[in-house]
Amino acid sequence: MKRDKLEELISWKQSKFRKPLIVCGARQTGKTWLLKEFGESAFKKTVYVNFEESPNLQSLFKNDFDIQRIITTLQIHSQKIITPDDTLIIFDEIQSAEKGITSLKYFNENGSQYFIVAAGSLLGMGLHKNISFPVGKVDFLDLRPMSFTEFLSAIKEDGLAEIIIKGDWEVISIFHNKLTEYLRYYFYLGGMPEVVRLFSETRDWDLVRKTQLQILNSYEGDFSKHAPSEIVPRIRMVWQSIPAQLAKENKKFIFGVIREGARAKDFELAIQWLVDCGLLLKSYRISKPNLPLIAYQDLSVFKLFLNDVGLLGAMAGLNIRTIIEGDAVFTEFKGALTEQYVMQQLCIGKERYIGYWTNERSTSEVDFVIQDEGEVIPIEVKSEMNLRSKSFRLFCEKFKPDLAIRTSLTPYKKENWMINLPLYGIYYKHILK
Repeated sequence: MKRDKLEELISWKQSKFRKPLIVCGARQTGKTWLLKEFGESAFKKTVYVNFEESPNLQSLFKNDFDIQRIITTLQIHSQKIITPDDTLIIFDEIQSAEKGITSLKYFNENGSQYFIVAAGSLLGMGLHKNISFPVGKVDFLDLRPMSFTEFLSAIKEDGLAEIIIKGDWEVISIFHNKLTEYLRYYFYLGGMPEVVRLFSETRDWDLVRKTQLQILNSYEGDFSKHAPSEIVPRIRMVWQSIPAQLAKENKKFIFGVIREGARAKDFELAIQWLVDCGLLLKSYRISKPNLPLIAYQDLSVFKLFLNDVGLLGAMAGLNIRTIIEGDAVFTEFKGALTEQYVMQQLCIGKERYIGYWTNERSTSEVDFVIQDEGEVIPIEVKSEMNLRSKSFRLFCEKFKPDLAIRTSLTPYKKENWMINLPLYGIYYKHILK
């Protein structure tokens, strides 16, 4: 498989100011594969340690952070000579090693000649008590499920992925129907690497759904393993409410959907835990599309999305027939999958603020308002062929953004007041084109 984040890892290696790197992300997003691929493609040697699978090394940092002692121990364990300029050291499941995360501070201060990358689920990294996190001493890379273009490459459609990346809309329009078909596949499969790999190798829809359900079960199992015991039931309630929350016409998160009489203060910690772990994506309402958007966000009004559109479909019991029956998948439970897909694609790549706008009476709404390189860009999501959108036009007439995007099932078209970007073209590097 091909992951776009490999380019960022190469840039990290070449930086004169690099620090030990932490690769963050929810479980099953492909962190281990990515780092091993990085080691194989960019270094002569790779020393890989999985602390969860190597209990004898879990006390490696317990007594002190002597870099030479640690390197010597790793050499004996791996039976490889570690040379600073051509060896990648991977600490996987680093949260399983006592003081493992803290050790990165000392590698930065006393062992900066070594290439150190660490990975671990945010379910365990930095969320436990009594962990000294190396603030300012590490770099971060956030890994999410595979994008639509990565999915295309994985199913051996590199040519289609390449034209989307280049934004060659004249050529892309020739393959509009084929890309729309593959987008239907992606809505069902999502971007979890194991799911995509199995589909690429077998085209077995039942097998991939079984795998999605296994991933969901493993996530729920992790709640009780990593979260404070007193909030585990509430975490599960929030998690299991997401399909119902997104199935509403107004997708604003409503605490009463969790249970009757539920209050925000009872579930705030559970929601934040799921967001911090990378399992949920959060978008706040903004009252005004001015820079910086964060200054205009309403912390009491927000939407929550899953980390992956395929997992959302699996949670909701989306039937495989929706892939066969034309464009039904795009409008399934009030277009929830389509809005989830767009949110997911916007979160891939560089950091940007992602909110949404409603007026004070909530009679008008724009699905997404993002801040990107000093611009405020409204994005309207259309899951049907009917492209009329009174709210979006009114927003653009009132606030006059320099760039406005509508994304839908129709091909690329530039109008005098907005750009229609096909759903399969919501690639994170295109937003400012």
